[in-house]
Amino acid sequence: MLRTFSPPSFPPCFPRNPGDSRIGGAPQTEGMTGTDDMTEQRPEAKARFHIVALAIWFAALGPLQAQAPDPEWHPESEYAGKFDWIQMTSGEWVKGEIIAMYDESLEFDSDEFDDLTLDWDDIQQIHTSQVMSVGFEQGGSAVGLLIVDGDRITVVGEEETREFRREDVLTITAGSPKAINFWSMKFFFGLVLRSGNSNIREMNNQGTIVRRTLKSRITIDMIGNENKTEGVETSDNQRATLGWDRYINRRFFLKPVFGEYFRDPFQNVGSRVTIGVGAGYQIIDRSKVEWRVSGGPAYQETRFDSVDPGNPTKESTPALVVSNTASWDITKWLELDGNYRFQVVNKESGTYNHHLVASFESDITKWIEFDVSWIWDRIEDPKPAADGTVPEQDDFRTTVGLTFEF
Repeated sequence: MLRTFSPPSFPPCFPRNPGDSRIGGAPQTEGMTGTDDMTEQRPEAKARFHIVALAIWFAALGPLQAQAPDPEWHPESEYAGKFDWIQMTSGEWVKGEIIAMYDESLEFDSDEFDDLTLDWDDIQQIHTSQVMSVGFEQGGSAVGLLIVDGDRITVVGEEETREFRREDVLTITAGSPKAINFWSMKFFFGLVLRSGNSNIREMNNQGTIVRRTLKSRITIDMIGNENKTEGVETSDNQRATLGWDRYINRRFFLKPVFGEYFRDPFQNVGSRVTIGVGAGYQIIDRSKVEWRVSGGPAYQETRFDSVDPGNPTKESTPALVVSNTASWDITKWLELDGNYRFQVVNKESGTYNHHLVASFESDITKWIEFDVSWIWDRIEDPKPAADGTVPEQDDFRTTVGLTFEF
């Protein structure tokens, strides 16, 4: 007897019963009622459906698991690599060569991005392939391959491996300690030449030499200006300062000696020599902003260029000297430097004098900067010259030129 029944609610790709291999809705002849047939076939078909669905699910999941990325990538071995590797706190890695780290800034010659200056606080990991010299705040140093990971650093030396706290690191330099690594130099040259209705020649020169070790800093600053208009000299001054700072800790330092030489005939100063001792404090010491103050008692002797007959040609006096030095990295290519120094002396020596320099420096290349400086020199009570003329209290200058930094 031929009987028909409605198809079950499975996807049409599955057979309707175990004995039917056809796909579709064609009827078949069976020796049982349609109701009994459905009761026996539905559970088995559902089970088959679930098994196939799970098989498809695991087949799709397998490739996804195989393609999952390594949760943490590491650079090539620091012992066999050709580059120094740095990981930023953002997770990015860069490769190249570490030059030095000082004042919370790390100089890095990137393989892809050329010279970079990175904030020490923005660095998560370092793996070096070259030997590094690491100096510490409390003194001492370590030499070897460098590994930085979070707040811990490891120095792998030839004979031993040592671990330190990251917060104790003061400096990092490439290579074994060398005397040349302690020195830095900066020289400024400005020149103005004009001819025609007026003939003017003006030269401006500035220089700074610094020797910095873990516990001391020696600074020599020089500045000179000369101007001739129509063959007549209208300005001629030179200044040189020397400072030796001996650090007690990261911020406080002593000044076993400091000195200054100054000459400006147009302010009736043939020569002025100051020498003293003092102390200082680093008020701000960050990667982009630095500010320190120092000062102390001093002795000063001034020889005047000309005086009225019968007046002494030189004066000596005790002095109080105070100095402020600050720098601010406004952007990666623009920096503002400032230096303000004043001296309190007796009335015969001028009562009070100061020297202020504010400079904007813009990077052109790694070694060359475009520099604009504003200079203000003042003597409160200038000494009258032999002809009775009294020099102006203030001298202002604006200089433009190139700075070469090493």
